[in-house]
Amino acid sequence: MLRNKEDILDNKKHLNDNMQISDSQDSEIPPLVSRLKAVAAQNDAYFQFPGHNKGQAVPSSLSSVIGVQPFIHDFTTFPAVDNLFAPKGPILDAQKQAAKLFGAEETWFLVGGSTCGTQASILATCSPGDTLIIQRNSHKSAFAGMVFSGAIPKYIIPEYDFDWDIACGITPSQANCVEKAMKELDSEGRKASAVFITSPTYNGICSNLKEIAVLCHSQNIPLIVDEAHGAHLRFHKSLLPLSALHQGADISIQSTHKVLGSLTQSSMLHLSGKIVDRERICNCLQTLQSTSPSYLLLASLDAARARIGEHPDTIFNKPVELAMEAKALVETIPGITVFNSSKYGTDPLRLTVGVWKLGISGFEANGILEKKYGVISQLHGTRSICFIVNLGTSRDDIMRLVSGLKHLSETYASIRVNDIHTHPLSEMNTSMILSPRDAFFASKKKVRFEESVGKVCGELVCPFPAGIPLLVPGEVITEEALSYLMERKNKGALAIGVADSTLSSMVVCT
Repeated sequence: MLRNKEDILDNKKHLNDNMQISDSQDSEIPPLVSRLKAVAAQNDAYFQFPGHNKGQAVPSSLSSVIGVQPFIHDFTTFPAVDNLFAPKGPILDAQKQAAKLFGAEETWFLVGGSTCGTQASILATCSPGDTLIIQRNSHKSAFAGMVFSGAIPKYIIPEYDFDWDIACGITPSQANCVEKAMKELDSEGRKASAVFITSPTYNGICSNLKEIAVLCHSQNIPLIVDEAHGAHLRFHKSLLPLSALHQGADISIQSTHKVLGSLTQSSMLHLSGKIVDRERICNCLQTLQSTSPSYLLLASLDAARARIGEHPDTIFNKPVELAMEAKALVETIPGITVFNSSKYGTDPLRLTVGVWKLGISGFEANGILEKKYGVISQLHGTRSICFIVNLGTSRDDIMRLVSGLKHLSETYASIRVNDIHTHPLSEMNTSMILSPRDAFFASKKKVRFEESVGKVCGELVCPFPAGIPLLVPGEVITEEALSYLMERKNKGALAIGVADSTLSSMVVCT
């Protein structure tokens, strides 16, 4: 591990001895990774940002954990490495190769996660007062996008599975809810500026995007798909659901880091078709993204793309096989249920396990699995836990998970029955008094939790899973919503977006 200036200089010399600055020497290396490698090898005197100066002033508390090497490769925009907002070299090349691989006409690299891409997509398609047809169970970044753009939401409600206590997708039989929303707007003399759909969901449930895309395009309306959890869907045609672009989406926002192996916070925005103005996308991304993007994040996107591109049709064979083996084994465990519905397209890499027949909640089960077996889930709720199989999952990991679930089955009996309650999102009768933007800028005050019923919500209220709002600023707070929040809290759930995480008080618009 490198700890001092002499070590760093020796390392620079070693890099120079083994590498050449010319990118042509690294023709097999992805363009951004090649440039990262070449610039790091130069023994230059730097009088620019970042302040650690290629690792020469690294905080020791961090370098003792991760070493100095990441800092040597940590730099941001300057002529030698290209500019994210006006790319002419390796960034442009990398984005073009990504667009080709993912089936897009143009791709932009994101260093602000899919959150940034979602916000930019809404801002690029909606102006103040425009209407956005949007799933009510969208990620909170979409609601921030409406605050930025001034768009007015026209909500569509997904189907809800009460056994599992999870919101599902837009099924083929339910796709007409988008058409219904369009007709209702037409009767009011309005037209949607965009349609926003989330697919897949956290649990891997995919919506019927093809029919929605045809409907949208018949009226020249762009279809935006939050595909944060589906960057891999293009790469196993026989077993994975079709990707959003393959089904006709105009914009797809993908969290490359979630499944494809880039660094956390790195994502991509893909554009297809001619309905959306690409220049407006560019302007919105420049407005929302950092002017000092991390080259480590950008290079990780390029590296992830290159790895997938080597074997695009087979790279997920092993993860899919492991996931299917895991499901087969888990289905034999008494009291454990595996989510599997023929109504939806479902990502096989998501393993959602129901534990309510054991008389325990997903929160309780998750705590036991983590403490006793070191099994870490992605998501846990009132009645289930969701596990994600990825490119790094091993068969040992699968067997450890199965052992942990068997322990739960052998330890717990169905000594109590979990009542199935109607989720507020399943019967969304909440009235919207203010638009998200108007509510964001409205005067607010705190009131006691139980006194907030009937008042206009002034904050995003998101019970875990993180990011799916139960209450949105501008909506009337209902007794059903508060009851559900308290039920979730009592079972161990967290609430994010709220000023008071204890839920003793709520922020309301005055």
